[in-house]
Amino acid sequence: MAINFLFQILARSREIVGMNARNLEFIRPANSKRGRMVADNKLLAKQILVERGLPVPKTYAIITSARDLRQFDQAQLPKSFVLKPNRGFGGGGIVLTYNKRLSGAWLDGNLHEMTWADVKNHVQDILDGRFSLANRPDIAFFEERLVKESIFKPFAYRGVPDIRIIVYNSIPVMAMMRMPTRESQGKANLHLGGIGVGIDIATGVTNFAICRDNILNDAGGLTGLRIPQWDKILALSVQAQQSSGLGYLGVDIVLDKHNGPVILELNARPGLSIQIANMAPLGERLRRVKGLEFDNVERSIRLAKDLFSREADGARVEVNSSLIKVVETVVFNHKDDLNVKIPVKAKIDSGASSSSIDYEIGRQLGYSDVVDYIRQFKLDSPMSEERARTFRRRIRKELKSHVDVSNVKLIHSASGSTVRVTVPAVFKLKGKIIKSDVNLISRDRLTYPMIVGRKDLEGFLIKPRN
Repeated sequence: MAINFLFQILARSREIVGMNARNLEFIRPANSKRGRMVADNKLLAKQILVERGLPVPKTYAIITSARDLRQFDQAQLPKSFVLKPNRGFGGGGIVLTYNKRLSGAWLDGNLHEMTWADVKNHVQDILDGRFSLANRPDIAFFEERLVKESIFKPFAYRGVPDIRIIVYNSIPVMAMMRMPTRESQGKANLHLGGIGVGIDIATGVTNFAICRDNILNDAGGLTGLRIPQWDKILALSVQAQQSSGLGYLGVDIVLDKHNGPVILELNARPGLSIQIANMAPLGERLRRVKGLEFDNVERSIRLAKDLFSREADGARVEVNSSLIKVVETVVFNHKDDLNVKIPVKAKIDSGASSSSIDYEIGRQLGYSDVVDYIRQFKLDSPMSEERARTFRRRIRKELKSHVDVSNVKLIHSASGSTVRVTVPAVFKLKGKIIKSDVNLISRDRLTYPMIVGRKDLEGFLIKPRN
């Protein structure tokens, strides 16, 4: 029996995004009027995407008026095509045709014959605005019918499945595949009876399947599929969003047998059933990336994978996704008294492999004897490699039994060599307790008495500007 997802995550209902929250919190602030106009106008969206060098289905012909329709020569049409309203929504008004017969008629999604007279009648309905957003006069166009990749043949009824990716601030936050069925008449629309299949952003592997907002216990092999060319699909979704002028949108991409990933449509108001297909609320993901700014496609994809990965067994991977600035206050524990806290202004430096603290901070933490000993060697100035090795051997020998010393390291750089003595430390950064070995060095001429290196930054997101 199908299980309704909403009851399963009622405890986390605050993070489920409803229509009002989607519109007020995300769409309205992120989507300009011009961007919405682009997404609502399929032909304009295609034109902009083509100008950016992005792949879209070929347009065979555009019918803007009854006069155009009367003068149109049906011989221009291929054996199969898709007929669409320019400003349609929800799959309404779209006609798929297959295999033109000797009689001159085509087969539609229900395998019924569709004559040229039938096609003209449907075009006229489109022109009259029957399928447009506000029932206003519209434009009809004939488009290339894409061919599904062979991996989807056992599952898709006649039409091609598409991949819906919600992109926010240039970051793909959630994805699903929409599979056409007999009930949906070969169209990949969930409200028409298509099947939605959640996709793990990190791996491109499908996880849960839904129909009519209910989880399918028997998905017939739809789960566990690895989507081909997944990274390219993610990249196209980000590029489409950046081209559209929309900060929040759904990008529909088809994996065509001959052309690979092709952008089918842009949607300024993507539906919310994608949460059910992924068994994950959108709110949590959207708020993680709210306010971030990325213009590099590869970085956007890497961040999305780090934030929103799901292991193959469907369990969420825990990622510490705290956003930190380039300067943060960290709080140390005194080495001998956990009740003593020492706050320190630190520079976040992912270019440094490990964290370092000034000698004075070392004293405050209880390492005065270690600081006094190593300062006599003037280790902060570069020296020859031979001299550094001599100091290292001596210091290691004399501090070998010192319980407060973790390591004595030899450091090489373009300016020379030096020695670093490390001590154990426990500090808190953005609520996360970090146990580390930090270098004792002189930072009295530098702005901040500490740097936090990349070894201690695992799972954090660094905001490039304060």
